[in-house]
Amino acid sequence: MATKRSIFEEVDSGGKPAEAPRGGMIDARPRGARRAVRIWLMILFALVVVMIAVGGLTRLTDSGLSITEWAPVTGAIPPMNEAAWQAEFDKYRAIPEYQLQNKGMTLEEFQFIYWWEWGHRQLGRLIGLVWALGFVGFLVTRNIPPGWTGRLIGIGALGGLQGAIGWWMVSSGLTGTALDVASYRLATHLGLAFVILGLIAWWTFSLGRPDAQLMQARRSREAGLMRLGGWLVGLTFLQIILGALVAGIDAGRGYTDWPLMAGGFFPPYPFDIQPVWRNFFENDGLVQFMHRMSGYVLLAFGIFVFLRARRSPFTATRGAFGAMLGMMFVQMLLGIVTVVHAAPWHLAILHQFGAVVLWVLVLRARHQTAYPRAQSVRGATA
Repeated sequence: MATKRSIFEEVDSGGKPAEAPRGGMIDARPRGARRAVRIWLMILFALVVVMIAVGGLTRLTDSGLSITEWAPVTGAIPPMNEAAWQAEFDKYRAIPEYQLQNKGMTLEEFQFIYWWEWGHRQLGRLIGLVWALGFVGFLVTRNIPPGWTGRLIGIGALGGLQGAIGWWMVSSGLTGTALDVASYRLATHLGLAFVILGLIAWWTFSLGRPDAQLMQARRSREAGLMRLGGWLVGLTFLQIILGALVAGIDAGRGYTDWPLMAGGFFPPYPFDIQPVWRNFFENDGLVQFMHRMSGYVLLAFGIFVFLRARRSPFTATRGAFGAMLGMMFVQMLLGIVTVVHAAPWHLAILHQFGAVVLWVLVLRARHQTAYPRAQSVRGATA
């Protein structure tokens, strides 16, 4: 005879309590080691920043052409005896920089600039090693978050491309009558470094929040402010490239008055190099003028975007654009001080580091417009 059931008993439960409902499909997906990958990317970011600083010091000490060959593997070993040092010195004495600028340099003086360039290249190898060990480790342990494998491979590929562009840059100063590397190649090299920094920073911001939260945040995007933020990123990058052109020809040391240039608004003889297009890369007055004007445009646009961002309902977005504008004023002040003091190395490096900070803050503000942080009625962010 069948046992009577209670009308309150769950059907097909066997008399057991019903299981608690499970999370949605987004939460059920494996997330990978988001925190560990983020820390790894932050380490890479710090190494690239150091690489940029060391590269700047290498240029300021005129050390970049001291190693005249590109040997990605064997070049990791420096000269180990007097004969090896002499062989490296003989190679350097065959290039225009020595013959036209450093003739009579001693072996000890050569060793000083050699060690700067060798250290610069070693740091590049270290960055590649840190990337490779981290990527392979996360790949083998299956800890790469879903959808992130291609992005992490891309960072490594860009790092390899950066090494090749570095040699392309150095090779431009080894022949002919050049005393330095070509400024446009230097700008390409530095520009790619900032692209790598920007990608790492953007992905670090994204990995700091769960995927579900990012997907939810996309619904609250402010399309107009996001477009303005994109233009701000582009103008900031342009200013960085123009700064690299200034550094490449030491244009920051030619006109040390401000706000005028040699007593006038426009520098003298801005188009005296033939053909005319070369002036935009090699004329120190015109290149510095472009960098100054671009800086004014960037600051004016930054103020405009900041004022627009003040109308954002999101506290974190308003704060991000406020930090960006504050750093923009600091960077402009650093640029003026650097110019009026004829760009000594410590101010030049500080100005370069300021560009890194500004770049990250601009990208952070843009990221906030793409993925605004939810907040309570009182304004506290989630």
